[in-house]
Amino acid sequence: MPPWGGRAEPWAGPSGPWAGPAGGPRRGRQARRGHARAAILALLGEQRMNGYQIIQEIAKRSGGAWQPGPGAIYPTLQQLEDEGLVRAEEDAGRRDYVLTDEGRAYLEGHPEEVAAPWMAMSAADDGEHALRPLIGQVASAMWQILASGSPEQQAQTREALVQLRRRLYAILSDDDKGE
Repeated sequence: MPPWGGRAEPWAGPSGPWAGPAGGPRRGRQARRGHARAAILALLGEQRMNGYQIIQEIAKRSGGAWQPGPGAIYPTLQQLEDEGLVRAEEDAGRRDYVLTDEGRAYLEGHPEEVAAPWMAMSAADDGEHALRPLIGQVASAMWQILASGSPEQQAQTREALVQLRRRLYAILSDDDKGE
């Protein structure tokens, strides 16, 4: 059994070294209370969106560092609707959300609050938080090559990964020499 418990393969599920504090997978930086609200208002200030589009846009704008789930977005949308800041509209069988006049006035009166989630994510673009989205993007590309790449592309990918592994260990060994 590995030192972190669970399965021996660190990529095999939520028990590896990348598991979150409760044993579940980490989802990137945790947004502060109120950031989902501010992000939703900011996005709806740009265009009408459904809940799924809001989730996707937040993940995109944060570079994957913040990936809110439906359990964070839909209750917040309901709260904003109850407050009269957003309105749900049916369009071609899907439920889109738009800002009301009160919502637009709120945006204009609270620019710092609405900018806070994006500022927090850009402030986190250093250290390990800048690496996590890149690791996910590399893994996604590798899975695509594995699933649909030609044998030549798979061979090139293998060589690229071998070279990357060597470079990473060289970086670590250079760091050790400097100490």
